[in-house]
Amino acid sequence: MTGYRKGHKSDQNKLQQRLQREVGRAVHDFNMIEDGDRVMVCVSGGKDSYTLLDILLNLQRHAPVHFEILAVNLDQQQPGFPAEVLPNYFDRIGIPYRIIAEDTYSLVREIVPEGKTYCGWCSRFRRGILYKFARNEGYDKIALGHHRDDIVETLFLNMFYGGKLKAMPAKLLSDDGTNVVIRPLAYCREKDIASYAQLKEFPIIPCNLCGSQENQQRQVIKEMLSRWDKEYPGRIETMFRSLTDLVPSHLLDTSAFNFGDIGRKDVGGEQYLANDADVQSSFRTVSE
Repeated sequence: MTGYRKGHKSDQNKLQQRLQREVGRAVHDFNMIEDGDRVMVCVSGGKDSYTLLDILLNLQRHAPVHFEILAVNLDQQQPGFPAEVLPNYFDRIGIPYRIIAEDTYSLVREIVPEGKTYCGWCSRFRRGILYKFARNEGYDKIALGHHRDDIVETLFLNMFYGGKLKAMPAKLLSDDGTNVVIRPLAYCREKDIASYAQLKEFPIIPCNLCGSQENQQRQVIKEMLSRWDKEYPGRIETMFRSLTDLVPSHLLDTSAFNFGDIGRKDVGGEQYLANDADVQSSFRTVSE
């Protein structure tokens, strides 16, 4: 039994170090948190948001900058929702928190026809309420628990169903320009987060509003990527890495790259020949 506990603790430490390293890298790369920031961490009760809060609290203790953390949960008044779980957890670990109670559940059920997915309207209501709270309470950053796999899934959702080459940003400004949203888990793998949540024994609250809707488009994409990950290990990592290395000259968006100047003698079209040669070389490398 002692050996099991040691192994359990060792696995937890390794996972924690990996997640902390990836979160620290994302925070640095995108300048997510600065000295004096007030960060509102949105906690739903799922594995991702628990892990986000846990890793940010650790970062707060060891980071060279000082920043404040407030855990916030939006109680959407779903029937049977265990409203005591999150307050009990926050009290146990001794951190400041706020519970916002808004009956968005009934609104979503009224608006969305039977058989349709709730995610769009649910997210819209949730964002509006949380953004307003952060603005009124003076919080600089809103931290959400989306991870690497969410970002890749969103890329494919937008390609397959929206016809756009667009994923989920690690940092963004809200439409009205008043809220900065950050995703510190952007570099973290979902499987690592799931393992960490299990090792830490977070009191997980399942989403019974939309989690059971198996035909939603995101679930279809998730299953596709899961199959790819089993058949071709490392493919998701490679796809994610492609989002950090964009080459507009080799896409087809004329607003992102000035294709009209290619070949014009007065702007030096020879530079594009070198780029093309690089591409041909890479194709040969792959085929060989």
